[in-house]
Amino acid sequence: MKNNRNNLLTKTLCCRISLVLLFSVCFLPHSAFAQSATEKQTNAEKLGFDKGKKILLLHCDDAGMCEEANIAVQTYSLKEHIQSAAVMMPCPNASEMVEWAINHPKADIGVHLTLTSEWKNYRWGPVTHPAKVPGLIDPEGKLWHDVPEVVMHASAEEVKTEIRAQIDKMINLGYRPSHIDTHMGTLYGSEEYVKVFLETAEEYNIPANAIDLSDPEVRAFYQKAGYPITDEVVEMLAGYKLPKLDNFGSVPGGKTYEEKRENFFNLVNSLKPGLTEIIFHPSIETENLKSITNSWQQRVWEAEMFSDPVVLEFFKTNHIQLTTWTEIMERFENSK
Repeated sequence: MKNNRNNLLTKTLCCRISLVLLFSVCFLPHSAFAQSATEKQTNAEKLGFDKGKKILLLHCDDAGMCEEANIAVQTYSLKEHIQSAAVMMPCPNASEMVEWAINHPKADIGVHLTLTSEWKNYRWGPVTHPAKVPGLIDPEGKLWHDVPEVVMHASAEEVKTEIRAQIDKMINLGYRPSHIDTHMGTLYGSEEYVKVFLETAEEYNIPANAIDLSDPEVRAFYQKAGYPITDEVVEMLAGYKLPKLDNFGSVPGGKTYEEKRENFFNLVNSLKPGLTEIIFHPSIETENLKSITNSWQQRVWEAEMFSDPVVLEFFKTNHIQLTTWTEIMERFENSK
């Protein structure tokens, strides 16, 4: 019995180390995300975008988490600077964000599939009745705080049940999501979760944020970063029938707004041509936001960044083309 307990502890520790690296990948040096120099047709070119062009999918994560996030996302969409965002359906302000999307058909809104509840005092449970997904529930009756805890406790079948419930909730509210993605990278936390994620996308015909790992250098980078990228995962992504990304990253942090903006410019300049999704988490500044997360300042700056004339001029000067998941799927359907 003692040996079994030690083996379990060792397995748990290894899983935690690997998945901590998984969660922190977006904060590694962003030049590492650049494609291999090997000449090949990018996924952007397969969709009909011009060869040699950098196509950015700027994506607002965490819509629906709180009112502050919703206001920031809605402001972006109304200004038409950025239209892509995804809603955390288990969260308190999700339904109001979906209602807004119904009334603003130009917006490109998806489901930010959520299997964690990471904050200390501001938390949520699953959309599914807890009795049906006990492995997703922590001792407080909420979703687990972090990715390793989900992987250690939740079966792939429970994950499948919950993510479908989240998609169905949005559809039943009257809005069909333009895409699905994964909060905190949880659905890339295990080979079994990846399978569920990609199969769900195909069955609903709703694209997932699937990264093309056919390039050995890209694959090696994610493996080194801690992702459980097995041969089976690579094969699953190769056989995935919906559009794939060439690249993926997040808006870098900064000690000042100007430094953060410059870090973002450096990230974009480091990218190779192709379709790259860059995520950020805009929110307006309130005392409530400050009580939820200590990352509030970065989120507030990210609510300023993409309406900043300097940023808009940077896109224009560098011939950066912006896209949405809606456009990506339209191009994909037309390319068949």
